[in-house]
Amino acid sequence: MGKEISDSSKSVPDVRLGDCCTSPEVVSLTQKVIAEVIGTYFVIFTGCGSVAVNKIYGSVSFPGICVVWGLIVMVMIYSVGHISGAHFNPAVTVTFAIFRHFPYKQVPLYIVAQVLGSILASGTLYLLFDVDSRSYFGTVPTGTNVRSLVLEIIISFLLMFVVSGVATDNRATGELAGIAIGMTIMLNVFVAGPVSGASMNPARSLGPAITMHIYRGLWVYFVGPFVGTILGGFAYNLIRSTDKSLGELTKSGSFLRSKSEV
Repeated sequence: MGKEISDSSKSVPDVRLGDCCTSPEVVSLTQKVIAEVIGTYFVIFTGCGSVAVNKIYGSVSFPGICVVWGLIVMVMIYSVGHISGAHFNPAVTVTFAIFRHFPYKQVPLYIVAQVLGSILASGTLYLLFDVDSRSYFGTVPTGTNVRSLVLEIIISFLLMFVVSGVATDNRATGELAGIAIGMTIMLNVFVAGPVSGASMNPARSLGPAITMHIYRGLWVYFVGPFVGTILGGFAYNLIRSTDKSLGELTKSGSFLRSKSEV
């Protein structure tokens, strides 16, 4: 009997560990994280790749780069959006969490996955192409940091405003979300690309910077996208339809919490 107790006590931890690792929640979260790594990888590989190829060979052109960024984001949204939500962007993930469209406990894993995907993609481009400082495919402010910062805030605002409208409002046509978001990316790159690089995404700027050790103005691409996306998310939640009066929304409790419950 003593032996039986000893054997059973040893087997219990193994069973629990196995149950934990194979639980639906863990499996689902793992799939989401992998999807974010793969999605971010190909967004950065294709988008930044078009920048590198254009600088090295001159065969893409600026309009071509804008189209590539819009198309790859659209393609990856339709590829893994139903698995992970297709964030590919730490600023978007944090903003979703702030407005209660995403669980806070998953935010660190998503950010790690997005940064990892960006670094892997940037490393791949660095190894495949003859990249130097002149053909840098990251984002560096042209002119003053303040001008690039303001632009990043504005275009990140627009991006998150559109994302909030097509991805969090059940009145929107969900099937068109990828097209709407991809076209927004393309338009933003057209406007801000020559000035700030039109990052809108801290992971997009961080991966190339780490790979090539070019950090000039990097803070702009952390502050700008986070500020812009949070303001964009707030603006859409402000105009989201509700049957509550302004007094009901603003009294007793957080305004953001009331809006997110609608």
